[in-house]
Amino acid sequence: MASYKLTPRDRAERVAARLMSRLSPRTVRLLAGKPIVRDGLTLDPQIQLILKAMEASSPGPWSAMGAEVARRELRRTAMVNALPVPRVKAVTDLTVPGPAGPLPARCYDAPGLAPDGPRPALVFFHGGGFVFGDLDTHDELCRMLCFHSGATVIAIDYRLAPEAPFPAAVDDCLAAFRWVHEQAAALGVDPARIAVGGDSAGGNLSAVICQQMLAAGGPVPAYQLLIYPATNRSERTRSEELFSEGFLLIAEDMVWFTEAYAAAVDDLRVAPLLAPDLTGLPPAYVTTAGFDPLRDEGEAYAAKLAEFGVPVALRRHDGLIHGFANMSAVSRASHDAVVEMAGALRMGLAAAAAADRTGTAA
Repeated sequence: MASYKLTPRDRAERVAARLMSRLSPRTVRLLAGKPIVRDGLTLDPQIQLILKAMEASSPGPWSAMGAEVARRELRRTAMVNALPVPRVKAVTDLTVPGPAGPLPARCYDAPGLAPDGPRPALVFFHGGGFVFGDLDTHDELCRMLCFHSGATVIAIDYRLAPEAPFPAAVDDCLAAFRWVHEQAAALGVDPARIAVGGDSAGGNLSAVICQQMLAAGGPVPAYQLLIYPATNRSERTRSEELFSEGFLLIAEDMVWFTEAYAAAVDDLRVAPLLAPDLTGLPPAYVTTAGFDPLRDEGEAYAAKLAEFGVPVALRRHDGLIHGFANMSAVSRASHDAVVEMAGALRMGLAAAAAADRTGTAA
C-alpha cells in the first residue's frame, strides 16, 4: 500500500474543507443554491455544497483514471478531508493469513474498556467497488465506529480487482473472519460477539461472509453492519436510474467496477440478494442513502432478511449520497449517521452477548 504525501495544493484543499465544515446552516443553504429534489426527497444542503466543490476539482470519472491512479486519488482525498476524530485507545497494524499470502490489517481498540475480559469486535471490510480502497482510506470511519460502538475494530485489506478478480476478495474475507474467530483469545475479543461490516463493496462482502459461514456450518458472525451494500448487480433498479449521474457514484463507474470484479454477476457470492433462503443469518443493521444508486438493492436485501425471519433494522438517510460514511468530517448529517450506525452495532453486539448467556436466539 503506497503512502501519499500532501502537496501544497492538497493542504489548501484541506483548509477549504475545514472552513466549509464550519459554515452556518444558513450560509450553506445560500452557497448550495436551489434545493435538489428527486423521488420526493431533498438533498442535504451541505452534501449539495460538497458535490459542487467536488465537481469543480474532480479529475473525472474513476473509470477514466484507471485502477492505480484512482487508488492514489482516493487516498489523497481521504487525507485532504480528514479532520480530528475521537481518539481510540490504540491502533495496531498487523497481518492476517490469507489464501494467497498475508493480508494487511489494522486493529482499533476502543477507549474506556476494562483491560481484562473479552471485548466485542467488528471485522471491517472497506468499500471501493472492489477496485480501490484500503486501510488508510477508511481509517477515519473505523476510528469512529470503534469509539462510538465500544467494539474492537479489525479492518482487513483484501485483494483488489482487476489484478485479483472474484472470488479473491471473498476468499480473503472468509479467511480473515475465520482467523479473527480462531485468534479471539489472543486478540482479547469475545468469539460470541464478533460482527462483520463494511460499506458498499464491503457491505456486499459482509453479507456474503454471513451466508458462506452459515452454509459451512459456522462460526457465523454475531451481527452484520451493512452500509449501503451492493447486493445484486444483475438487475437495474429504479434508484440506479434516478441517481446514475451527479451524486458521486455514477453509472459509468459502476459498470467499470462490475466488469473489473466479476463476470458471473448472478453468483451468490457476488449477488447475495439472489440467495433463495436467508433463514438463520445473524441480525443486521442496513443503512442506505436516499440519493444513492444502490439504495433499492440495499433495501431489498433488508426486506428479504425480514421475510426469512432475520431481525433487521433498516435506516434510510433521505438527504445523503453514496459514500456518506466517509464524509463525517465535512458533513454534519453524515457524522450523525455514522454515530447512529455505531450505536446500532453496540446494541446488536450487546444483544448477542445476552443471547449467548441465555442460549436463546438474538
